[in-house]
Amino acid sequence: MGLSKLDFAIIGLYLVGITLFGLRFRKKQRTLRDYFLAGREIPWWAIALSIVAAETSTLTIISIPGLAYDTNLTFLQVILGYLIGRIVISLVLLPHYFRRDLFTAYELIERRFGRGLRSLTAGLFLLTRAAAEGVRVYAVSIVVSIALGTGEVASIAIITALTLIYTFEGGLAAVIWTDVVQTVIYVGGTIVGLVTILHLVPGGWNVIHSAAAAAGKFQVFDFRMNFATPYTFWAGVIGGTFFTTASHGTDQLIVQRLLAARGQKQSATALISSGLAILVQFALFLTVGVMLWAYYRIPSSNFGRADRIYPTFIVTHMPHGVSGLLIAAILAAAMSNLSAALNSLSSSAIMDFYARLRPEADEAKKMRLSRIATILWALVLFGLAIIALHRAERVVEVGLQIASVAYGALLGAFLLGVLTRKANQYGAAIGMLCGFAVELYLWRKTSIPWTWWVMIGASVTFAVGWFASGIIDGQVLSQETEAPR
Repeated sequence: MGLSKLDFAIIGLYLVGITLFGLRFRKKQRTLRDYFLAGREIPWWAIALSIVAAETSTLTIISIPGLAYDTNLTFLQVILGYLIGRIVISLVLLPHYFRRDLFTAYELIERRFGRGLRSLTAGLFLLTRAAAEGVRVYAVSIVVSIALGTGEVASIAIITALTLIYTFEGGLAAVIWTDVVQTVIYVGGTIVGLVTILHLVPGGWNVIHSAAAAAGKFQVFDFRMNFATPYTFWAGVIGGTFFTTASHGTDQLIVQRLLAARGQKQSATALISSGLAILVQFALFLTVGVMLWAYYRIPSSNFGRADRIYPTFIVTHMPHGVSGLLIAAILAAAMSNLSAALNSLSSSAIMDFYARLRPEADEAKKMRLSRIATILWALVLFGLAIIALHRAERVVEVGLQIASVAYGALLGAFLLGVLTRKANQYGAAIGMLCGFAVELYLWRKTSIPWTWWVMIGASVTFAVGWFASGIIDGQVLSQETEAPR
């Protein structure tokens, strides 16, 4: 059926409207505290919705339905781990973040271990966050190229440029408040899409439920003790807990939002409530996938790849107006995630590196460089998205895999810092390098599912870091004892 003039009008109105809305915050950006932490004046509910938006990229909206189309609802087991991980962060990491006036997660590492390890953890974040975000930006091209008929490169360029405009001007305040609007748009759009599918399937929900139940599409729990299966109860709860403790407790993309809260209690409330919202949201996206399976009843390979099923359905089967709304909803998720990445990458680059190397630089200069860094990171993500065009797997899992490669080493270092007094900078650095090497090996050389990587990497980092710290301390003590007087 294709998109109509009404659909294009809705998409265009959204793109122009959200960009202008984000620009409203540019006059409030006078200091680095304003630009990177929104003046620490954001209410908990807005931060919660912004966290949800940060987790919900285009990968989620187009790839999670494709995952359910091919399998079932067992991905929800991972979300249970997401909830537990948030509780762990609230109890273990948040108290340390709010003891001092921090701008980034990695300042905590410097206060515990020193500048060298702060540079290592921040550098690892910049490297892997950029790589994972490049895959997410690429996912935009799948939707836009199907909907608008533009090439992949042009599609990526359009979304990157529009997102850069308001992120460059409005800082984290623009990111968070546009996230709130965009969350409402894409959740509302998905609900409209779900209702529309119900009306398009002859017999409605009764027929969908009967067929899907017979095919095992509604299975949520899998208690098999199978280490090679990515979505079992054990992989979901244990692996999901470690993954979220790392992604929301050590990744500047999320920690930056938590630091923008009015206090530790509001930060914890925002974090935990966002987990409940994520559970409902993923259930919604997975249900859409099951319903699409009931509608088509053909292999996902007929679409080229599972990620194309939902966008194709929107463009070819949705009523005019609804199609435009759903495409706008998917673009909303893409832009909210991209804006968050740009601001967090910029904040870490400036605060974790430049501000330490040039402490004499005044606030105005740092603000100028922060905006320049935002532009440079947009160019980097654009380039990485072009490279990601050649990936063939389900993009949501590619993004999660890339992020997991670094998360274990980062989480292990943070746990060494807050749970032990024995660990030192050199031991923690050795542990991180070993943990990161192990995760690279898991990614490139084994078939172990990504859901276990963070737990394995964090355990290796913590164990090696703890033992190495003891050996190094022992050597230093021995040298001091044997030194001539």
